[in-house]
Amino acid sequence: MPTTLKDVALRAGVSIKTVSNVIHGQVYVTDEKRERVEEALKELNYQPNLSARYLRKGRVGVIGLAIPELLNPYFAEVSNTVILAAGRQAYTVLVDTTGGERANERIVINGWRPQLLDGVILSPLALEQEDLQPGLVETPVVLLGERFLDVPHDHVAIDNVAAAYEATYHLLRLGYRRIAAIGLRIDVPDETETSKLRLRGYLQALQEVGISSDKQLITTTEAFYDRESGYSAIRRLFADGVVVDAIFCFNDLMALGAIRALYDMGLRVPEDVAVIGFDDIEEGRYAFPSLTTISPDKKLIGETAVDFLLGRIEGTRDVPPERVYIPFRLIERESTMGRAWGGERRDVLKDHA
Repeated sequence: MPTTLKDVALRAGVSIKTVSNVIHGQVYVTDEKRERVEEALKELNYQPNLSARYLRKGRVGVIGLAIPELLNPYFAEVSNTVILAAGRQAYTVLVDTTGGERANERIVINGWRPQLLDGVILSPLALEQEDLQPGLVETPVVLLGERFLDVPHDHVAIDNVAAAYEATYHLLRLGYRRIAAIGLRIDVPDETETSKLRLRGYLQALQEVGISSDKQLITTTEAFYDRESGYSAIRRLFADGVVVDAIFCFNDLMALGAIRALYDMGLRVPEDVAVIGFDDIEEGRYAFPSLTTISPDKKLIGETAVDFLLGRIEGTRDVPPERVYIPFRLIERESTMGRAWGGERRDVLKDHA
């Protein structure tokens, strides 16, 4: 049977009220009694009744996490950080996938009854402004990702324009000039959608060093960014006779598919074509060659989202909703580091070093 407050009180020789005061951090308990209670709690391995505590506070101790898919390791890794961060504060996380469909995302924010969840962390791909307006959402919501909507909810993201610029500039700094961009989604017209933002950063880096953009180098994809998308995009690109010496893939899975396509065509990475990805998934660290990538701080993304949501749930976060950008960094690995560093190829950036 589980240990009760009465058991602890008997072991410590104090009242049940005193035990409760110690557990809840009340200050009006003598140091001597507090030490006895804490020792008894430890000896009896007391576990608090979280269900009763949440019931008294009108909460259930469960938050929802809705992501587009679990097959993408990036979302799986972020989910893990959310689960760990919530667990440290005695909350359970219920994970669901939406497929990036608006109907499914609306179910998350409207169909999951408040009696089941205290709040939701959502990575939306298709929701519109009207779906998240005041009065339509019954529980606190924190948004993840780069679908920016003018709505009264906290939003945790990374600066995709700056990150894509950094990825492209890395290739330019190494002397590459014919840089393909893989991952523009034409099925999503929103200019704040992730692929549009990453394309903007790519174009900014080219423009800064005086290289004109070439539409032939911008390859579109549909639906999710997976290995097959990267593989087929590269096969199409080379089938059209487009000359490239480097490839910026808008996520790591496509980059891994691109490397396989290049290998199947008898090309070496990075000796013939350099490849850079985005997300820093674990698989990229152990690929051959290992993948150069943009690494968002996924741990901080998850922890920030949980802190914001629990702050809204528990009433400790009373500032206006805000959008915060989580840091990222460039991780240089083998897929870009095998090309020559000096000579004529570096001159393209001599005025921008």
